[in-house]
Amino acid sequence: MGNLLKVLTREIENCPHFFLDFERVWNQVNAVLQDSENVLTGLQAYKGAVQEIREAIQNPNDIHLQEQAWNAVCPLVIKLKRFYEFSLRLEKALQSLLESLTCPPYTPTQHLEKEQALAKQFAEILHFTLRFDELKMRNPAIQNDFSYYRRTISRNRINNMNLDIEHEVNNEMANRMSLFYAEATPMLKTLSNATTAFVSENKTLPLENTTDCLSTMASVCKVMLETPDYTSRFNSEETLLFCMRVMVGVIILYDHVHPAGAFTKSSRIDMKGCIKVLKEQPADNVEGLLNALKFTTKSLNAETTPKTIRAMLQ
Repeated sequence: MGNLLKVLTREIENCPHFFLDFERVWNQVNAVLQDSENVLTGLQAYKGAVQEIREAIQNPNDIHLQEQAWNAVCPLVIKLKRFYEFSLRLEKALQSLLESLTCPPYTPTQHLEKEQALAKQFAEILHFTLRFDELKMRNPAIQNDFSYYRRTISRNRINNMNLDIEHEVNNEMANRMSLFYAEATPMLKTLSNATTAFVSENKTLPLENTTDCLSTMASVCKVMLETPDYTSRFNSEETLLFCMRVMVGVIILYDHVHPAGAFTKSSRIDMKGCIKVLKEQPADNVEGLLNALKFTTKSLNAETTPKTIRAMLQ
């Protein structure tokens, strides 16, 4: 990123001093990121209670099977709660990074050069988010387990079955979790909402500070992906995927906060170029990313979106 963003000038040194403890922000975000791999490992290992639920539904009068299904689902619901709670921590981390990367007196591009450690954390959050949502979309057991839990808990109250789980997942928490897991891409939705809230709550901050930060990151990723000199230095396929996920993530955030969206001709993001570099990759690597652009963006189907771009994502 450094070679692409050499924009620091002497004028920056003459700007008035604005205090923001970037080290504190980095430490706070790092504490969240350190837990992200455990979340992904837990989600990857999530097998669900498909068999137990099926048998319980097929044999509604068999108390043993009902208890067996309930006892299988409860610890899974606790796991799902942990994932949901992590999304709240991720939301706060993202907003802290946005504040750091958009505050005056620097431009967003200058911030990305000056605070590269924070920019990398931003990228790591997006990388995690796309990975989480890809795994979630491939695991229908999550929705199935939680739906069974919601349907069953009232009946179990009547039957005086073990309801210790309500200390962990009360009705209010269950409602919030239900909304979260109902989303096809729940982590992306969380970050999109967090970015929108950040913009609306910081009305004195020019919107361009946020959108320029996002569009610059998208442009950097696109250049790296389409330039052989850069891709030849990637030491693994995972590095390539990292770059693609970050690019898609910032496009989606940009689309949610920019009034005209990411797909219009006036967009600061070269959407044709971004889609093109994705479609040049193996289909298995980018199917989830292309689906995220199709189904998680806000303005793809707007009248202002060129038909050529819509056709590229069909």
